[in-house]
Amino acid sequence: MSGHEPAIMPPGNYYLTGNEALAEGAIAAGCRFYAGYPITPSSEIMERMAARLDEIDGGVFMQMEDEIASICAVIGAVWAGARGMTATSGPGFSLMQEAIGYAAITETPLVIADIQRAGPGTGQATKVGGGDLMQAKWGSHGDYTPIAMCPWSVQEMYDLTIRAFNLAETWRVPVFVMGEEAVGHLKEGLTVDAPPAVINHREEKGATPFGHELPDGVPPMPAFGEGEKLLITGSTHDHRGFRKTDDPAVQAQLTGRINDKIMNHRDEIVDTEAHAVDDADIVVVACGFTARSVLYAIETLRTEGLKVGLLRLKTIWPFPDDIIRTVCGSGRKILVPEMNRGQMAGEVMKYAGGDVIPLNRTDGRIIHPHLIMETIRGIA
Repeated sequence: MSGHEPAIMPPGNYYLTGNEALAEGAIAAGCRFYAGYPITPSSEIMERMAARLDEIDGGVFMQMEDEIASICAVIGAVWAGARGMTATSGPGFSLMQEAIGYAAITETPLVIADIQRAGPGTGQATKVGGGDLMQAKWGSHGDYTPIAMCPWSVQEMYDLTIRAFNLAETWRVPVFVMGEEAVGHLKEGLTVDAPPAVINHREEKGATPFGHELPDGVPPMPAFGEGEKLLITGSTHDHRGFRKTDDPAVQAQLTGRINDKIMNHRDEIVDTEAHAVDDADIVVVACGFTARSVLYAIETLRTEGLKVGLLRLKTIWPFPDDIIRTVCGSGRKILVPEMNRGQMAGEVMKYAGGDVIPLNRTDGRIIHPHLIMETIRGIA
């Protein structure tokens, strides 16, 4: 590696696409290993990581033969002590699901960027979609709780990617950055401040890697080559990593802990943003690029005298159920626009106290503000 360029972009203002900003956020968070396979509309992440990691001492880029090999290479690199990431879109995300389950049960901290496009199947490879939200939570079988975030701007593609790495290291869990084609290919200003605070995983010589008495339920993270005795299996295992597939108590303890370590700390993980909801008769719940259209729409409708607000979900998993209960209380109408057939609306319906009205679009185009305004005027 040449090492002639600074690892992190110097503080300043930049003009980048969302995909480029995501790659820079990963580097700023300490990512030094990337394995991937090109797929529209995420390919620019791979291209920038290939160029940037070649400039950085210790940076390793690998183009793999497919998405299965990509995520498996990242898992291996993390257990060798690296901080790793891959990026993909819908069909590649589907191929990764078995390995995502393996990463969940082995508590492997890694980041996966999913730049969503219209599906199912190959769908519209170059068009926008938002239909991977449920796949992020339920894509692999069994019980596990990942973390997934939905950026709405180039700035957040950078900032939330840094947070994704910190969350992955803090909780030893796969973390998803759920962008969309519209955000990935959007080009706008990015402000880089001082180098970000980077959280490193907890290390403790000789500690058991899959069970610990610490109250947060997160065991220390060893690495191969550090003198530790490691057994990394995707089967049910005890605190040392030994397979215990016939032991119901071990299975219950393992699945309980890997879920509880996330769900018991939701307040530290979940992130939302409210706009004008205090006096709102209608609350719009949205995430990602669609929330940009919503913000414009509610600001316009407020000038017409309509009391409407926005609750933006920056974190989609764990789902912010308590916040939905509070903001979307009884007597309010709740509009949920999304570029799928109602994946988030179904979750909102579980916890909201008012009427939930879906607004869906699955034709490969964004939801424009005028459609949101027209819908709100019709239900006001």
